[in-house]
Amino acid sequence: MTESRQVVSHEDWVEARKQLLEKEKAFTRARDALSHERRSLPWERIEKRYVFDGPEGKVSLADLFDGRSQLIVYHFMYGPDWDAGCKSCSFTADHFNPAIVHLNQRDVSMAAVSKAPLAVLEKFKTRMGWTFRWVSSNENDFNEDYHVSFTQEEVDKGDAYYNYKKQGFPSTEAPGASVFFKEADDTIFHTYSVYERGLDMFITAYHYLDLVPKGRDEDGLSSTMEWLRLHDEYNS
Repeated sequence: MTESRQVVSHEDWVEARKQLLEKEKAFTRARDALSHERRSLPWERIEKRYVFDGPEGKVSLADLFDGRSQLIVYHFMYGPDWDAGCKSCSFTADHFNPAIVHLNQRDVSMAAVSKAPLAVLEKFKTRMGWTFRWVSSNENDFNEDYHVSFTQEEVDKGDAYYNYKKQGFPSTEAPGASVFFKEADDTIFHTYSVYERGLDMFITAYHYLDLVPKGRDEDGLSSTMEWLRLHDEYNS
């Protein structure tokens, strides 16, 4: 790999690094400004009452806040008749547990929601060694209302509504994340949803890979996450 790279003296390396540092600082400031705009978006009131199946029984969207005012929901791809959860969503979910304990200290709860029945989710959750809250939306319209579940007809026609436009999608399930705020009187507001590459922010491993010389090393693959496996399926 060194044949394709410029090798310079320490002094020249430091100068090149300082030039990149200025761009990194500009990016950080731009990211902070974008995050402020994200938090300044208008809210929409949740009028529908969603009831999910959870390990403790029937739970409402309000219950998922677990006594806090802010909630992040990860829309985990797991269809009702699937043998296992989506490997890309599983890759993302591997990062949840270490973060949630810290999110809780900032008045934030987090939960995953999937279309598969609860018993299926519980079995896969045990296999993966996860402890985050995961509930089933199998008996409500939550996935459809947040545009992460589609009919087979929508998939076949290539007009599934995803990431705020009608587009082709290869599956009846799609990934995403949605944010909610709950007032003291239990009024709930939807404040944000994100899909596609916007979900990169949840994947710490990708940020590590972006630091190393080969980066994510996905350019030659048929799809960006083709290399992925469930974490108990890697050979080493």
